[in-house]
Amino acid sequence: MLRHTFVTLAAATAIASAFAAGPAPQPTSPTNPLGGKAAPAAKAGQAREISWAELVPKDWDPMKAYKDIDLSKLDDADPKANELLMKMQKVSDNAPSNPALNGVEVKIPGFIVPLEENKGEVTEFLLVPYFGACIHTPPPPANQILHVKPQQGAKFRAMDTVWVTGKLETVRNDSMMGVSGYSMSAQSVTKYNGGAK
Repeated sequence: MLRHTFVTLAAATAIASAFAAGPAPQPTSPTNPLGGKAAPAAKAGQAREISWAELVPKDWDPMKAYKDIDLSKLDDADPKANELLMKMQKVSDNAPSNPALNGVEVKIPGFIVPLEENKGEVTEFLLVPYFGACIHTPPPPANQILHVKPQQGAKFRAMDTVWVTGKLETVRNDSMMGVSGYSMSAQSVTKYNGGAK
């Protein structure tokens, strides 16, 4: 379990880096407060398409405290391993959100992890960046999970890939599937047809 959680944190960091790959990083500016690779500005009245990397503050490194630890020397039954697992989970659950995105209308692709359903429609879910998150693997860091309440129920199933559009809020939420660092009342939830960064 310890190695799995460590790998999940490392994978989330790698995924965020992969989403950010592309043109050379840009410095922060009034038009690019996030620094790094920013999504193009939205046209007036349209949601801004963002990448998962933009949800992570550019100076946050979840692996910083664990760089000198050799996990191959720890057995899962070792009390030190359990202690480390608890520390890693705390780092993941307390992953900081990006305050520059608070209140911004965004569009982001991801995978659905249903929380509530009514008459075959998903009425509340987590949006996560990779297949299996929160279901087959431990949840990603909180800053890689969106807690979504669609304005209308959505006819999707667990791990369906969708675009979600709405106002992003840096509000944390605890659910049985994981801690989310963002919440959204989604104006729309539509089938994903490509175009992600």
